[in-house]
Amino acid sequence: MKLILIAVLMGVAILLVISSCATAPKPLVPGELRLLSMKVPKEENIKVNIPFLVNVSFEAGGQLEIRSACFTFSGDGPHCSKVTDVIYGSGTINVETKTNNRGSIHLECYVTYIRDGKIQATNVIGTNFRLPEVTKPSQMR
Repeated sequence: MKLILIAVLMGVAILLVISSCATAPKPLVPGELRLLSMKVPKEENIKVNIPFLVNVSFEAGGQLEIRSACFTFSGDGPHCSKVTDVIYGSGTINVETKTNNRGSIHLECYVTYIRDGKIQATNVIGTNFRLPEVTKPSQMR
């Protein structure tokens, strides 16, 4: 009975080790750029067709030439902007974008950069937010 219990516990331990290795991110290769997350302003501060600042966090295998950040708003896009504000110490890209969508919005972002003399694209990251629908004057009473 003890042998069966030990064998089951060893099997569970081996499965946990294998699954943890499968979910761990791969180490960066020199010259690689990986996006981690992005922050958008509070929803009440985002206005339709008015640029707003998005903060994108990244990790990089060196100091790379980052070209542009491309955004897709609920399938509309990509809309790319030249990146001019990169803070390598904290791993942050600050870039402006704007949307003409309302309601629930799924925002995705990827960045283009130079690696080995060629333009490369990073992984895609995303976030969700909601912009209120416009109330038409005829609906107001």
